Amino acid sequence: MNPNTILGGLDPELTEQVVSRRNAVVRSGKLAGALAIASVPVAFGLFTRKAFAQGTLPGDIVDALNLALTLEYLEDEFYLAGLEADTAGDLDLGDTRTIFEQISKHETAHVALLQGVLATDAVEKPTFDFTAGGTFADVFTNPATFITLAQGFEDTGVRAYKGQAANLMSDDGILTTALRIHSVEARHASVVRRLSQSPAEKGWITLASNTVPALDPVYAGEDLTTQGGVDLTTLGTAEAASEAFDEPLSREDVEAIAGLFIVA
Repeated sequence: MNPNTILGGLDPELTEQVVSRRNAVVRSGKLAGALAIASVPVAFGLFTRKAFAQGTLPGDIVDALNLALTLEYLEDEFYLAGLEADTAGDLDLGDTRTIFEQISKHETAHVALLQGVLATDAVEKPTFDFTAGGTFADVFTNPATFITLAQGFEDTGVRAYKGQAANLMSDDGILTTALRIHSVEARHASVVRRLSQSPAEKGWITLASNTVPALDPVYAGEDLTTQGGVDLTTLGTAEAASEAFDEPLSREDVEAIAGLFIVA
């Protein structure tokens, strides 16, 4: 997918900077690569502040975007770490590497865009522990664990953006941009789910799809079979009814999930 499409038609030159500098980080894994990408948020900041012509953003928008930014920080660093582990020979991603490379580029672009929109209101990047205190100790040595966490992070992101949509409705431009990110996160979730070690894994959330207790909070409420007061089981199976609709996650739920992997 063209990264310009992901970003809703943002400046192609700036988008290319994001992609090129992320590639530098993935290839080198060294300080030079990190410095190459460090200036990306500055460039995007100049563009997005001009594009949205914002002065002081309302508090509800700042809070919603910072929640999204925290999740994008998490995903961005997770994929970078996984690709570096694969390059080092510690994590054998095999043919799936190209998929994670592309997802990684998307997450980098999402971080840069959100930082640009928020400008000085952007939260600092947390310190992450992707083992969650040892719960996922082999995350960067076992491809199955890596894919499981990737699936959990993407599913969380989709539900989190949905949960914050109402807080962005006062600004059409920001809401539209957030929805553009949301749809891409959904595509990530679907493709990662299909990489699951289970050959029967579907591309969408279904009943009993989570087999990792530590990730239960990610899927809480996804077994709902009633929409708009209508019991959908009267039209088909409970599984089909729950699959047909995704549920939002509240801010508190998202913070609790992300908190499993944040140490500072």
